[in-house]
Amino acid sequence: MKNIQKIILLFIVMMFLSVNATSQNEKSSVTDSNVKVEKKTKKKKKKRRKKVRLPAIDLSHWKVTLPISNEQGKPYEISPPQINDFATNEIAKPYMYIDSTKGTIVFHAMPTSSTTKNTKYSRSELREQMVPGENNVNWTFEQGGIMKGKLSVAEVTKDKDGKYHRVIIMQIHGRLTNEQRDLIGEDDNNAPPMLKIYWDKGKIRVKTKVLKNLNATVPEILHEDAWDNDVGFNFEEEVGFNKFTLEVRVSEGKMVIVLNDTEYKVYKSVHMRKWGIFENYFKAGNYFQSRDKGSSAKVNYYNLEVSH
Repeated sequence: MKNIQKIILLFIVMMFLSVNATSQNEKSSVTDSNVKVEKKTKKKKKKRRKKVRLPAIDLSHWKVTLPISNEQGKPYEISPPQINDFATNEIAKPYMYIDSTKGTIVFHAMPTSSTTKNTKYSRSELREQMVPGENNVNWTFEQGGIMKGKLSVAEVTKDKDGKYHRVIIMQIHGRLTNEQRDLIGEDDNNAPPMLKIYWDKGKIRVKTKVLKNLNATVPEILHEDAWDNDVGFNFEEEVGFNKFTLEVRVSEGKMVIVLNDTEYKVYKSVHMRKWGIFENYFKAGNYFQSRDKGSSAKVNYYNLEVSH
């Protein structure tokens, strides 16, 4: 009888220990599960944070012209240092803003009554300022310069024939010195653009200036009508709406345009040498080439760098 009681007691003790161990394992399993869920949540949060990107563009040496008029009826501009706060500028927001999912500055332009002198088109475009806030300090081909950008055309409308509207995405613009301006009797410092780079139906097209009379000298060479457009050049690669890089290298008597580090167009001629008389500045953004009703374009800039 006593042996039976001992056996029963031993069985009860073993059952108790077994149940207790199972309970501990379940608690441990639940705790491990909670840790895994917590880790997954943290990973998701980290992934979400990574999706917020900012463009790698220093705007301290750029001003922007937007397709809207200021109180004087002229195109609205933001110069340094105010341009650094463009993202909080209510006037600028529809035309120049950050897309944090792509890490870009978006330049949005459409036909408006806000146009600069000597053009019928509107723009959301940056203008280089070597000295922040100052337009009178620029560079010559002898001094040289490099502009490189990573960009894409995000959106562009089509014309009545179903063809995409054109957009100028980079420029080198000429400028008269005050002395040159006074010499030829002009009322402003505007000179022709030596370089226009277009997004044209998914391809990159380049246009430059050529001197009509190669024997022209000062002051004839300073007049805008002394220069004409060249026939233009198309790069072979079709960039479409994809991201691409463009680089413009300028030195004395020479200009090189590079697409995606693979295609090059070199300009080295008497026209480049003669152009050395002008000052210049870089431009980048969205100079929209249409007056069609309802037309527009958006250009993304991921980064933009200039050096001299």
